[in-house]
Amino acid sequence: MTYLAPRQGLFAIILLVSFCLQTLLLVISTDQQLSNSRAQKGEQMVAQLIDEARLSLENKDRVSLSVIANRYTSEQDVTRILIKDNNGDVLVPVGNAPMQQGDTISQIATKGDAVIGSVALTLKDISKGEIIAMQWPFVIGSMLLHLLLWLIYGYIARPSREQINALSRDIQDLHREQYRQLDQREFERGYERNLNRESESDSELNLGSASNPTGFDSAIKETAHDTSSKKPHTRKLNIHSAVNQYVRGQQGQDTALNTDDNNNGNEGNNGNDAENYTVNSAGSNHTDSTQDEIAASHENGSSHKSASAARLSATRPFDSVSVQIVFHDEFNMLERLAPSQRLPYLALCTQLLNQAVTELLKQPLLLGVSALNEPHFDESGAYVMLKADNSHAKVALAGVMLGKLYLMLNKIIHDKHVELSRFALPAKAGVSDNAQVEAMSHLLDSVGKKEQMLILLPNAGLKQISHHVQVQSIMRPTTVYERECAIFDGGNDAMIQRLADVRNAVLMIEETEEQE
Repeated sequence: MTYLAPRQGLFAIILLVSFCLQTLLLVISTDQQLSNSRAQKGEQMVAQLIDEARLSLENKDRVSLSVIANRYTSEQDVTRILIKDNNGDVLVPVGNAPMQQGDTISQIATKGDAVIGSVALTLKDISKGEIIAMQWPFVIGSMLLHLLLWLIYGYIARPSREQINALSRDIQDLHREQYRQLDQREFERGYERNLNRESESDSELNLGSASNPTGFDSAIKETAHDTSSKKPHTRKLNIHSAVNQYVRGQQGQDTALNTDDNNNGNEGNNGNDAENYTVNSAGSNHTDSTQDEIAASHENGSSHKSASAARLSATRPFDSVSVQIVFHDEFNMLERLAPSQRLPYLALCTQLLNQAVTELLKQPLLLGVSALNEPHFDESGAYVMLKADNSHAKVALAGVMLGKLYLMLNKIIHDKHVELSRFALPAKAGVSDNAQVEAMSHLLDSVGKKEQMLILLPNAGLKQISHHVQVQSIMRPTTVYERECAIFDGGNDAMIQRLADVRNAVLMIEETEEQE
């Protein structure tokens, strides 16, 4: 689509004003020049007329004066000639219609020291239309020049494709920043609302436990059941809700631990009472069941706490990574594409990814790393699971290299398809351990950009790749995951050359298969 130059109408108005001012200045300067020349010419004509009519004016010969005056009125610039005697009486009025206006030049006729009369000569004005008619080549040339300038501006100042893409990215970043601020406000409101609810529920539970310990245990079970039932739905909302759920879980665990300590104290008292008094079999069974429920609640809280700590801790252990590759499809073009075009394109991407995995794992640097699955592309993308077979295998480096390798291959395929006017999409990749797969999916949707690779690994994984690649942090993070996430910013010469060799090997295999 061809876009017009920015503010092309305003530029046309500026050129029109320039043309009008230039024409006006031309008319004014020409009028001034003609006025000066006519004034000089008029003075010369009056002096010459007085010299010729001095004798007739002295004798008041009207006939001779009329003949002489008519000869001067034949000039185009002369409108009227009026000759008077020494008493001011009009002797000869010669000229065209008196309606014509102009500049009048008067001079007294003398003979020696005696005044014998006067002569008044009127020169007609030159109209602006006559000036424009005389200067028509300049006016038309100026108009054509301004029109040419407008056409040149409209062609040169049109926005290029790079400028349009940059503008669209700026608009998307602005909208994303606005949505992120709205999400942050909603998160803060929801967090305050949840704190109020938890404080109210804690006060109700404390009141209930003072009067009915059994009811307190059942309330703990119901709360844990509600939390477990709402947790999957909360994860589907956004990462802010996941962090909120983690905070609520920590607060719930503290409450459970306090309850456990109180119950242990009560159990100690019950044990001391049992030494002094005889307890019936029904009371003993009830006490045993209560202790089993408290122990089960304590074990569930401890397991939830350890799982959450392992998932968010930077020192969590890992022996496998997940490489997620998704399409950068801003306008959902892949869903609108016909199956006859979508399926071959997805098959091509799948074939490239499988060959990239095969060729990359042949590198001696990645010895001991193996793929756990055969990746397959669909509308949501593809993922590859890589596993370290021994403690010396660099599985994190393998995941980063695989993500960068496919981005390089997809860049070539995308440019070639665009050159041939075929459908293709840019891609973005994410590398994470198994504990952060879901968080990486959210990060790719929220902050991931095209041809970009995000890395979310523990400290051990970052240490593996630190000698080979450079990373940078996300600007202005708003969540825990965004703060821990890193962006691939480049690699050393050896790794880039190795990736280029693997890329060429994959493309050579692709060309050989197409020829066969």
